[in-house]
Amino acid sequence: MASPAVSSTQKPHVVCVPHPAQGHINPMLKVAKLLHARGFHVTFVNTVYNHNRLLRSRGPNALDGLPSFRFESIPDGLPETDGDKTQYIPDLCVSTMTNCLTPFKELLRRINTGSDVPPVSCIVSDGVMSFTLDAAEDLGVPAVIFWTLSACGFLTFLHFDLFIEKGLSPFKDESYISKVHLDTIIDWIPSMKNLRLKDIPSFIRTTDPDDIMLNFVIREVELSKRATAIILNTFDDLEHDVIHSMHSMLPPVYSIGPLHLLVNQEIDEDSEIGRIGLNLWREETECLDWLDTKPQNSVVFVNFGCITVMSAKQLVEFAWGLAASGKEFLWVIRPDLVAGETAAVPQEFLTETVDRGMLASWCPQEKVLSHPATGGFLTHCGWNSTLESLSGGVPMICWPFFAEQPTNCKFCCDEWEVGIEIGGFVKREEVENVVRELMDGEKGKKMRERAEEWRRLAEEATKHKHGSSVVNFEALINKVLLGNLRS
Repeated sequence: MASPAVSSTQKPHVVCVPHPAQGHINPMLKVAKLLHARGFHVTFVNTVYNHNRLLRSRGPNALDGLPSFRFESIPDGLPETDGDKTQYIPDLCVSTMTNCLTPFKELLRRINTGSDVPPVSCIVSDGVMSFTLDAAEDLGVPAVIFWTLSACGFLTFLHFDLFIEKGLSPFKDESYISKVHLDTIIDWIPSMKNLRLKDIPSFIRTTDPDDIMLNFVIREVELSKRATAIILNTFDDLEHDVIHSMHSMLPPVYSIGPLHLLVNQEIDEDSEIGRIGLNLWREETECLDWLDTKPQNSVVFVNFGCITVMSAKQLVEFAWGLAASGKEFLWVIRPDLVAGETAAVPQEFLTETVDRGMLASWCPQEKVLSHPATGGFLTHCGWNSTLESLSGGVPMICWPFFAEQPTNCKFCCDEWEVGIEIGGFVKREEVENVVRELMDGEKGKKMRERAEEWRRLAEEATKHKHGSSVVNFEALINKVLLGNLRS
C-alpha cells in the first residue's frame, strides 16, 4: 500500500468512537490501526465501563497505547451494575444516544486545548453513535460513519420506515410472529430478491409501536445521511449490487473490507501497533496448538459470538448433535451463553467426545477461521464472523439470533451459496445431519468450493494496490478525512 498520505507537518488527528460492544470495537480498532499506519494521530474512545473492563482483563498497561495512538474514555450514562452492560443492547443504545454528547464534546475540547497532540481533524464513529455528528459539525471537521454490519443488512435498515408505512411492522399482535406471516414476500427493496419477512433484521418483529430498537434504528439511519461519508466492512465483489443501490440514498459509501485482511497486509502483527488488542474476554490461544494436530478441513468450529444467548435445552441439543456427528470440533462457550445461568454441557457429552472435542470460553477467531484444519463453522451469522469465514474459505451452518443476522443468513445460503440454515428450535438430529452434510456431503463440497472462491476475491480486494477495497480506502483518506486539511 501507499506511504503515509501527508507529511508530519500536517499530521491529521482522527478520533475513533466505537459502539461499546465487542463486535463493534474490533472492526473500529482495525480502522484506527490502518489510519495510524497512514500517518494519522489516533485517539480511540471507549466507554469508561469498557475501559476499566479492558484493564481488568488485559492488565493495567493494556491501554497505555503509543505516543501517536492514545486511548480515552467517556461515560456511557448507565448506572453501575453487576452484569455485563454490553448484553443490554436497548438500554445501551438509548443511554449513549442521550448521555454521551456532552462528555464527548468535553473530551474534544480537552484534546484541542492540549499542546502535546495535533488538533482533531476528523471523526470516525459507529453507525449507532451518531451523537458524534453534532460534535464534528461544531468543530467543522469531517464526520465519517462506520456501519459495522453487512451492506445487505444496512440496506434493509434503510427501508425500515417503509415496513411501518406498509403496515408490516409493528405486528398487530403476537399471532403475527408465525411462519405464515414471516413468509410474507418482500420484493420492494432494490437489488434484494427472494426476500421474506423472516429474512429482515429482527427489530421489526415487535408489537410495540414505541419499540426501542425499531425506532432507534430508523433514527440512526436517518442521522447517517448527515455524515461526510459512510464506510462498510465489506468488499465490492461480494455486495456490489446492494452497495450500488445505496448511492442515491446516502453520502458517499466506501466499502473497505475485509478489514482484517487489509490490516494483515499493512501492519506487522508483532509490531507495537499490531500488538494492541481490545478483547473484553481473555483469548485462549491453546486451541491453535490443538488445531495444528488436526488434518485439513477436519474440524467444525462452533462460536455464537459475544451477544447471542440460548436456553440450557438448546445448548444440550447442540452438544449431542455434535457428538452424534462423529466430527472433531472446537466449541467456544462463553460463561454467559445460556440465558440466566452459567453455561454447562452434560458431563456425559464431555466423556463421549474427550478425544475429538475442545472447549474454550473465548478464542482468536480470525486465526481459527484461517487455520487449514477448520472445515466448517457453526455460527450466529454476525457480520464479523460471516466475513471472517468467507475470507478463510470456510462454509457455514447458520443459526441467526438477532439484528441483521437473519439477512446475513439469507445471503450466505442463497446468494453466496456458502451456508446451510438450521432451525431456531434446535434439534440434535438436525444438528447431526447438517454437520455431516457440511463436512462430508455433496452440498458441503460445493459450498466449500464456493467459499474458496470468495476467499480468493476477498484477497484480491485487499492485497493489491488496484484491489477495490485498497482503492476505496485511499479515496476515503484523500477525499474525505484529509479534506479540511487540504482546503
